Amino acid sequence: MKVIGIAGSIVGSKTKITVEKVLNNIKENYTNIEVELVDLKTYQMEFCDGRAYQDYSDETKALINKIVTSDALIIGTPIYQASIPGTLKNLFDLLPIDAITNKTVGIVSTAGSAKHHLVMEHQLKPILSYMKAMILPQYVFIEETYFNDKKEIVDEQILSRLHKLAHDVVNMSGRIGEMETESF
Repeated sequence: MKVIGIAGSIVGSKTKITVEKVLNNIKENYTNIEVELVDLKTYQMEFCDGRAYQDYSDETKALINKIVTSDALIIGTPIYQASIPGTLKNLFDLLPIDAITNKTVGIVSTAGSAKHHLVMEHQLKPILSYMKAMILPQYVFIEETYFNDKKEIVDEQILSRLHKLAHDVVNMSGRIGEMETESF
């Protein structure tokens, strides 16, 4: 099984730190699962313009291929102006329509205040649902106050929820895999 963690912004670091925390939980508890961080900050991703994904640059195709060939995703996004970043939306626009069908998706989001806690429900979950992902119902929302000055997550409840999210993604992905291989 391969789990890809997506840090869905080209600025800041707290979302990446949060996604890495979930991936590290998976690595520590499931030695047979491969994990990889995809930090959108490190990619020169092209803007979606309607071409087939095979017609984009090699770097954009490689990024799309990582997602297409994964078994599960951890999607991390900061909230800017009460919305997900355009970079993350562009990634979804680049994906083939069936790229994440039946893939388990866990969500983490970071924001400056609690005012943004429902952005996942109103923006990200509808996109993922349209793409037929198997979205875990509970996501982890992390406010600025849960990080210390060194950008470490210090809230024990948040750390516990990130650990549970890691377990839930692996567990659900395994169950979906079992259902897909059963013959009827």
